[in-house]
Amino acid sequence: MRPIRKFALLVCLLPALRLPAAEPEALVLLIGDQHSAYERTAQLVAAVDRIKAEHPALPLAIMLDGDTLEFGNIVARRSGGAVDFAQFAALAQRAPTILNLGNHEPEFYDLADTVQRVQATGVTVISNIINRATGQPFAPASTRLRLGREEAVIMGLTTDHLSTYRRAVQPSLDLANPVVWAQQNLPGLLAAAPLKIILSHAGLAADRELFPLVPDGTLFAGAHDHLRLVHPLGRGVYVHSGSWNEYLTLAWLRRDAAGVTHWEVEQQRIPTDGPAEAGLAAMIQATRAKYLTPEDTMVVGQTAAPLSPGAAARWVAAALRDAAGVDAAFIGNTTFGAGLPGGAVQRTEFDACVRFDGAIFTAEVDGARLQQLLAAANQTPETPFETRHGEYCFAAGPVTIDPARRYRIATTDWGARNTKAYFGDPALVWTELPGVRLKAAALAGLQGH
Repeated sequence: MRPIRKFALLVCLLPALRLPAAEPEALVLLIGDQHSAYERTAQLVAAVDRIKAEHPALPLAIMLDGDTLEFGNIVARRSGGAVDFAQFAALAQRAPTILNLGNHEPEFYDLADTVQRVQATGVTVISNIINRATGQPFAPASTRLRLGREEAVIMGLTTDHLSTYRRAVQPSLDLANPVVWAQQNLPGLLAAAPLKIILSHAGLAADRELFPLVPDGTLFAGAHDHLRLVHPLGRGVYVHSGSWNEYLTLAWLRRDAAGVTHWEVEQQRIPTDGPAEAGLAAMIQATRAKYLTPEDTMVVGQTAAPLSPGAAARWVAAALRDAAGVDAAFIGNTTFGAGLPGGAVQRTEFDACVRFDGAIFTAEVDGARLQQLLAAANQTPETPFETRHGEYCFAAGPVTIDPARRYRIATTDWGARNTKAYFGDPALVWTELPGVRLKAAALAGLQGH
């Protein structure tokens, strides 16, 4: 077993030397943007078992911050998310589990049906999404849960970007601007709560606007952008757990000598070759065998070594740059999901990495702007918080840039349609590049090693 990498941040207004050595009062496990990541699903449940065994008397809660399901996972789609619902049940058997709805929950069923199915597993669902047909919420916007000495109020909200939801369910959804909704509802929901927890699937840009509304001492979990970060908010903390089950966030509730609570956060990596919960691992193997066809498991290329999700995304950006014959290529980070295995790559593994296909567009920029775009790309957990704006691009570009020279860049149709979000102002003028598509470019790179 590979050693577990840990990243910790202590969040408290008091100097570190004044913190007591007392045991934590409770533990909250946070994860978001799982996207039916079956290569780590059983490993995630095993990690929960390990943590429970290490702290048998500690009050524990599990919170899933949206996008648990993934239409692009062919096994999940054909089975109606059977593994995911089994995961919900497994987690709920181990600790109180809360799901805040994201934009990918209604992947296989309409949202009302999805909520019923999730609740039947024992998981509590929260959301601020309104059913357009009834005018009523699909689920309550908040719930209460005792954590240690006190009761916590957990509030959930999600993105209002309708285009990110499955097209078939869009007419049933009445989505609120998350900032406006929070301004109207957050104070009333959290004002008197002894412990305050926010689960937001609205994305970093919207969450930043909520910071002035967030009471001190709040555990604020974000998702939707596939980011991984930890940022202090007074006695509270703002955290993203990444995506595809790669990392699990542990938020320890502690109390200082004066009785004031604070959160201590660490993030633990869930390796694909780590311990796996046996029952769920067997179910995943059986479900894959049942639903995958020879075409799905066909080898479509090779890699020289395993690639993490971030490394795979940067590799695909380089493959697109070569295929498009441009100086630099930029691909939105949420285009990507899992990494790539070492050696032979099956079609299902490739599709789990490159989630979406699309036409390719090109534009011209001067070197000064290209430097700015590349500086904002390829973000990592170490990227300074003040430079983050939400979704970003994975990119491949030249090492040396002449600020006065003109450069040709490429992106996907999604990037071109959302040029302001990814490339800023003034808006770039994009032209479609005939005969080049993202997945074909990446496959050409795989087949050429």
